Amino acid sequence: MAAERSEHDQTELSCVEDSLMSLEKLDRASPDLWPEQSVNEFIAQNLSPNDQSPWLSGLTPDDINQLHQLGNLSMTGLIAEVKKLHDQAYQLGLEEAKEMTRGKYLNIFKHK
Repeated sequence: MAAERSEHDQTELSCVEDSLMSLEKLDRASPDLWPEQSVNEFIAQNLSPNDQSPWLSGLTPDDINQLHQLGNLSMTGLIAEVKKLHDQAYQLGLEEAKEMTRGKYLNIFKHK
């Protein structure tokens, strides 16, 4: 029974792989299309100030610098940053719980 199911799963996997196969030939000449400048430089030069993303409008230069630094991290570096942020959030939660308990004992939060 198990061998029969394994054979069925293997056949089904093979059919899925065959259906995902692409016979399209990719044109590798695309870097020649932008010999003098990169695509990003071209977009930056031809982008009007009104076309900027709305999420960029509230960012300071320090924020943008931080975004670039995070964007340049490797996968493991980014995971380490996320773990560090998670640990900081956890520590803040512990401190908040401690301060809320302290406020409760000091009767700062009186009910009206």
